[in-house]
Amino acid sequence: MQLPENRKYAIAVPTSMGVRITPPDGQPVSSASTFLMQATSAETNVATIASSLGMRALALTTFVKDSPIAAFIKSNLRQRGIDYIGKEVEQGGPWGYRHQFNIADSGFGVRGPRVHNDRAGEVGRTLNARDFDLDGIFARDGVSLLHMSGLIAALSPETGTFCVNIAEAAKRHGTLISFDLNYRESFWEGRKKELREKFLLIASKADILIGNEEDFQLCFGISGPEAGGKGVSNKIGSFRSLINKAEETFPNAKVFATTLREVVAAGSHVWGAILKAEGNWYEAEPREIAVLDRIGGGDGFVGGLLYGILKGWDYEKCLNFGWATGALATTYLTDYADISDEKQVWSAWGGDARVKR
Repeated sequence: MQLPENRKYAIAVPTSMGVRITPPDGQPVSSASTFLMQATSAETNVATIASSLGMRALALTTFVKDSPIAAFIKSNLRQRGIDYIGKEVEQGGPWGYRHQFNIADSGFGVRGPRVHNDRAGEVGRTLNARDFDLDGIFARDGVSLLHMSGLIAALSPETGTFCVNIAEAAKRHGTLISFDLNYRESFWEGRKKELREKFLLIASKADILIGNEEDFQLCFGISGPEAGGKGVSNKIGSFRSLINKAEETFPNAKVFATTLREVVAAGSHVWGAILKAEGNWYEAEPREIAVLDRIGGGDGFVGGLLYGILKGWDYEKCLNFGWATGALATTYLTDYADISDEKQVWSAWGGDARVKR
């Protein structure tokens, strides 16, 4: 894949920032009295892999003016090394705009995690292309890769149009486009025709498409054969068949990828990944990993995969690196992995958890 050269930013992500609150020690939300609060969004989770490893990253977002939560989010992005551009929107009183709350626990043993999204009045729903100098961002500064998520595209009619506009601007200026479908049933309810049209427009411009079998089926009506039973191995064959069909619908895409996950218990998953690039298949063999908090593992995978592509690595190396960054993300209390260096990732890939002195 040909990478753009001489760009200020390696990766840019349109995103709606919020906060995630989780009880410590694997306790359920309903019986907890103490919570850890972090700044969060799926898209900045992806960008954090690149930024933590020295690449310049940019978040395109929006903030509630004079909000202490907005200040908390900005501080966190600076700590992660992510630049940001975002309109300051007036709160409009106590019933106006705010940043989303993601309320979650990590589960324990046979008790699976539970996540409650509280997104009423979310300021990110107002994202609009007119609030950004897109030609300045993609032409004057330059971006090597734009990563987009179906979560943002489906957030509101305005954000769907925004994502189409930003994909068009990126394409005009030779920026590679990655699109993680991230289908969410609650976002699509009553909006299937509208969202399918917008998702098709974005995906038709994408160089990299990421999503599981359900994502492709529910977003685009593309499906493979029925899986022959439970387990990761059955998912692999079904996904291969589906992607062969998806290539016909999206001939511009050079890379298709997804993670493979089988839940043994809340703290133990079988974790794998599969990728098709330019006619060739690559697999990161599923194996068991320990999980502290599963949220963000998929974003960690995407971040590592895109980092490898930005480095110009071969696709097998990109996939293996993404497997490892995804696995590492599940060992953090935050839903993003702040990677120390590439050696840490390759140690995880090699199964070497010995102390490094």
